[in-house]
Amino acid sequence: MFKKWTFTSLLILLLIVLLIVFRVFIVDNYSYRDAKYSEIEQHSIDYVGDQSCKKCHATEFNDWKHSDHYMSMLPPNDSTVKGDFNNVTFTGDGVTSRFFKKGSKFYINTEGYDGKNHDFEVKYIFGYKPLQQYLVQFPGGRLQVPRLSWDINKKKWFNQYPGQKIPSHDWLHWTGNAQNWNTMCATCHSTNLRKNYDIKTDRYKTSYSIINVSCESCHGAGKLHVDYMNSGDYKTGNKVVGSYLKLSKHTGQTELINSCAPCHARISEINGSHIESKEIMDNYIPQIPDSEFFHEDGQVKDEDYIYTSFLQSKMYSKGVSCINCHNPHSTKLKLAGNLTCTQCHLTNKYDVSSHTFHPKGTPAAQCVNCHMPGKVFMGNDLRHDHGFRVPRPDLSVKYGTPNACSNCHKDKSEKVLASAIIKWYGPKRKYHFAEDLIPGSRLDANSEMHLQKLIDNKFVPKIIKATATFYLGSIQTQTSLNTLLARLPSKEAQIRYRTLKSLASFPAENWINPVGPLLSDKVRAVRIAAADLYITIPKEQIPAQYAKPFFTSQMELEKSLKYQTDFSTGNVMLADYYLKLKDYANAEKFYLRGLKKDSNMNYALLNLSATYNAQGKNTKALKVLDLAIKNDPNNERIYYNKALLYNEINNLKEAEKSFTKAVELKSMNPKVYYNYGLLLNKINKHKEAETVLLKGININTSDPELYYALAYVYLRMNITSKALEVAIKLKQMDPDNPNYQQLFQSLGILK
Repeated sequence: MFKKWTFTSLLILLLIVLLIVFRVFIVDNYSYRDAKYSEIEQHSIDYVGDQSCKKCHATEFNDWKHSDHYMSMLPPNDSTVKGDFNNVTFTGDGVTSRFFKKGSKFYINTEGYDGKNHDFEVKYIFGYKPLQQYLVQFPGGRLQVPRLSWDINKKKWFNQYPGQKIPSHDWLHWTGNAQNWNTMCATCHSTNLRKNYDIKTDRYKTSYSIINVSCESCHGAGKLHVDYMNSGDYKTGNKVVGSYLKLSKHTGQTELINSCAPCHARISEINGSHIESKEIMDNYIPQIPDSEFFHEDGQVKDEDYIYTSFLQSKMYSKGVSCINCHNPHSTKLKLAGNLTCTQCHLTNKYDVSSHTFHPKGTPAAQCVNCHMPGKVFMGNDLRHDHGFRVPRPDLSVKYGTPNACSNCHKDKSEKVLASAIIKWYGPKRKYHFAEDLIPGSRLDANSEMHLQKLIDNKFVPKIIKATATFYLGSIQTQTSLNTLLARLPSKEAQIRYRTLKSLASFPAENWINPVGPLLSDKVRAVRIAAADLYITIPKEQIPAQYAKPFFTSQMELEKSLKYQTDFSTGNVMLADYYLKLKDYANAEKFYLRGLKKDSNMNYALLNLSATYNAQGKNTKALKVLDLAIKNDPNNERIYYNKALLYNEINNLKEAEKSFTKAVELKSMNPKVYYNYGLLLNKINKHKEAETVLLKGININTSDPELYYALAYVYLRMNITSKALEVAIKLKQMDPDNPNYQQLFQSLGILK
């Protein structure tokens, strides 16, 4: 019995050793099929791994193996780690970090959440060229990304954001929400990743099918394909189009681009449960080129990636896709330098000094430097704007937007550069949508006309039309409303979606019936946006024929919002949803959750204050606004909100102080001047009211409410002639508004 037990034990021990050896062999040879660390785990349903692809697609596999994508996320070992962990130190922005090894494990000693240095074990390497990052595991299934990265080319450590001294408790600190892998990075660096965030416990159980970006990231799960290729059906000639894989040789432009977009766009994921669809907005909402993230003319400003820029380009309009220029497996350019461009553009016309006005063979004569200006992100990662636009120094002179010429000719003014273009090409420029997009984005008295031109021009890219539609939401006129309503049947999901978002600025009676059919739209993002509008309508006012579609789309909306709650702003979005529903308990709960992840979110503080105010908890509401002022003492919106709150509780003295501060901070909000003017009028400071309202009109010449308030101030001052003059202007601006009819009648202004 004793001998039998010893033999069994030895056999078990041998098997364990073999498994360990097998595991090490697999990891060291880049198979990456077995990686499980704490709550970050692998699942592999229907996924077969790159080694299965290699058997039949050796060339493509070899290209892929040497791509940056292939090295996107791996377990750390002497082969995968490129950084120097030989007990070296790096000091940046007041923090000294040390990189070292203990046995086979890699460690970073750096500042933690508590402001003190600790040893953090590297659990994964992250990325390859031009920089490599390292992931550290935290409780709750979190992986965090230190801002210290390894420069592959210069072979040195560097801080991605030099000059930024970030407090250890800040949202932007590497231990905070902004640098969380599960939320910010994961889906683009592993195959078939599932975030698996539990909203109740605030924990992740993130999983993937293959640890890195693999063949199946783009082509889909391969099990059916492998089974089919080994089956009798294939061998006997019973062919299946695509052989159960996505992206075959004959895939069209839209499907190709939409396959790259989720990771090469500034984009938000709607839900962890994806719909099988060729429409990107069934699963994602790509960013439009608005002035928050892009320059006013649509050029890249923030870390905006490629997709949104490319959709603006003439290349896209002509049917070009990513793989016309890039090898889809290595991701490198198919041809070097200008040869990529001269695949389509005549060499003897464009790759000559008579076109570039720079010596051939120099960097200045490279197409990319003039038509795809680059910006450096993450410290050393140069990325090119894929808008492929012609440099326009003349627009820089007029509007202050960037142009490619200035990137090299920093010693010359924009006027000098614009003059050079005139000298070479004459005084006239071909129309570019930026000529209307820039003034349209400024949301002043002239913007509506420019935005209308963009929408009506059939040659303007659809992504720009969507942006113009978005801007119209901030211009609350009857013309804008009519234009938006006319966009609801658009064939473009992005335009329908942005139309719905813009209609939120208008009273429900204007859109309740036209929006109803979009609750059953074929695209998920559009249905969700329609539901987001409908939740603002009292239940008894919802048309009967839309009650059921609204219920279904509202469930999609709520599920999508809850999916985002691992991120600080996601909690605020869900809180906003509950606030619209007047579910104040849940609104408060999720505003506070969001603020716990990022205490500097003043938008959340403003809305939390509104939540308390709606419940009559005005003492709490004021305290929250005081916290917001501590975050940003120069934010005029906070003082405006305080003024409204003080006015509501009849503390007119404090209300006047807060209004005064908002005006001193040069508020551009017409409501500030309107409400301040009414308050001054109420406390018999008529002359001061006149001054404030005239100042508001000077800033917002097309706002009818300001004229309405000013007319009443003049009536209170017994200056009927001025009241009549202002009322006539108001009549011209907004003749049919029922709120103004009594004023018109009292002054004898007839139809």
